[in-house]
Amino acid sequence: MAAYVTMPKLSDTMTEGTLVKWLKKEGDSVGMDEKIAEIETDKATMEMQSFDEGIIHKIYVKEGEVAPLGGTLALILEDGEEPPEGADSPPQSEAAPAEEKAEEKDGAPAPEAEPAASTPAAAPASASGSLAAGTNASGGRIKASPLARKLAEEQGIDLARVRGTGPGGRIIAEDLNYVTSGGGSSLGLLPAPGNGGDTVIPLTGMRRVIAQRLLESKTTIPHFYLNIEVDTEPLMKFRTQVNEASIANDGPKYTVNDFVMRATVLATGAVPAVNASFQGDSVIQYGDVHLSIAVAIDDGLVTPVIRSAQNKSIKELGAEIKDLAGRARDKKLAPDEMQGGTITISNLGAFGVGNFDAIINPPQAAILSVGTITKQPVVNEHNQIVPGQRMWIGLSCDHRVIDGAVGASFLSELKRYLENPFLLIS
Repeated sequence: MAAYVTMPKLSDTMTEGTLVKWLKKEGDSVGMDEKIAEIETDKATMEMQSFDEGIIHKIYVKEGEVAPLGGTLALILEDGEEPPEGADSPPQSEAAPAEEKAEEKDGAPAPEAEPAASTPAAAPASASGSLAAGTNASGGRIKASPLARKLAEEQGIDLARVRGTGPGGRIIAEDLNYVTSGGGSSLGLLPAPGNGGDTVIPLTGMRRVIAQRLLESKTTIPHFYLNIEVDTEPLMKFRTQVNEASIANDGPKYTVNDFVMRATVLATGAVPAVNASFQGDSVIQYGDVHLSIAVAIDDGLVTPVIRSAQNKSIKELGAEIKDLAGRARDKKLAPDEMQGGTITISNLGAFGVGNFDAIINPPQAAILSVGTITKQPVVNEHNQIVPGQRMWIGLSCDHRVIDGAVGASFLSELKRYLENPFLLIS
């Protein structure tokens, strides 16, 4: 029996999806639960499975196109089955890609979505053959995003001489800073040529949702901010000892963030009022600590969640966030792995940021902002100026849920654990 493949709901805030890549083509057979396409949602790129088996008769949405939630993507027929009447087009006009709807609504073309690495998207015409649009020296198709092709054409850059760093070797806009020199034998840094004009960068679905959610957070949640300085010299000595023992036994190497996660969980247990959210006419105080960790990816920011973090050791926390962060950067996280967090950590210490105040990740009531560890002169208990190591940690609070004294108590507990790191392994 004929079965239409529709755009599934892959995240709680998803209203449309971009068909990044088809893993099957027309005429291919598919089985139940077999992966058939990669879909970019507002949060990540995920693999879509088939809920039917048969032969893909028709694909309606091409790679790089956007379809609304429930929009028709393809038609699957049983082996030998005749296609239904009108099978060459989707059964419902409302299943048309979102770009077309945007044109009808606004009277102007919607931003062009970037295709996947294998997309044979049409490139702008160019007077110089392979320049920006055509083929490489071997006659193969040059893989480049539409924005990269547009910029290359405007700036006179030959895409055949640019090494792509995007998925599958695709050339992206940032790669135009790097061009081959000496006949392609080596790479040289070339300042990006500019025409003095502005560049309009269309928002991805993820960036659009980030903008909406953070604007809502900043304008509807009454933020207040607390900061505390932590003496990290005991922590760094303890970490060195732990890593030496772990590596000697073929174990993992622990990061500062691993210890910060464990300290956060323990401090939350001591001051559970921060592990809560505002619900309009009530406040929910959560029994489990579902720890969200901010992870930077190419398209923006995601916050994968470590479930029931209070039941996990430093080793387990470190291994889980390493796995989640790796799959986040590869856009392989499942929707439920990015939902349900109760408190967030944002750590910019690796970028050399000393201190900052993060925006709360709703519906949570608190987010920690962790800065870098710096060596600096400090005054010891004998009033002597000696070398020391310090780190600033900030706490952004929802004042509807957390009062200043509660936030301060939480930071005090966090400081106690970090300055007495042996408590973290209890």
